[in-house]
Parts: sequence; C-alpha cells; structure tokens
Amino acid sequence: MSIELFNQLEQKVGNAVEAIEMLKMEAEELREENARLKQEHDEWQQRLSGLLEKFNELDGSTSGSA
Repeated sequence: MSIELFNQLEQKVGNAVEAIEMLKMEAEELREENARLKQEHDEWQQRLSGLLEKFNELDGSTSGSA
C-alpha cells in the first residue's frame, strides 16, 4: 500500500471518529432535553389533574345543592 493511500485512509478514519464523537454529544444533548421535556410534561399533567379535580368538586357541590 502506498503512503498516499495510507494517508487517505488515516484521514477518513479521523473524519469518521470526529463524526461519531459529534453524534455522541448530540445524542447526549437530546437525552437531556428529552428528560427535561418529560419532567415538564409530568408537571403539566399534575397541574391539569388538579384543575380537573377542582372542576369536579365545584360541579359536585353545585349539583348537590340544586
């Protein structure tokens, strides 16, 4: 194998390693964002459940006194 071919192969391997590292970093960022969004979703779901309970209580007390 000529030195030129070896240099080209080395460059391609280096580029592939860089691309893999970038993808790993991006995947980690996406995992963190996904965890944040899941937490936000859970918080909204709890707030919505609380509001629905209040509406149900209000509806129950209104229909009970009518």
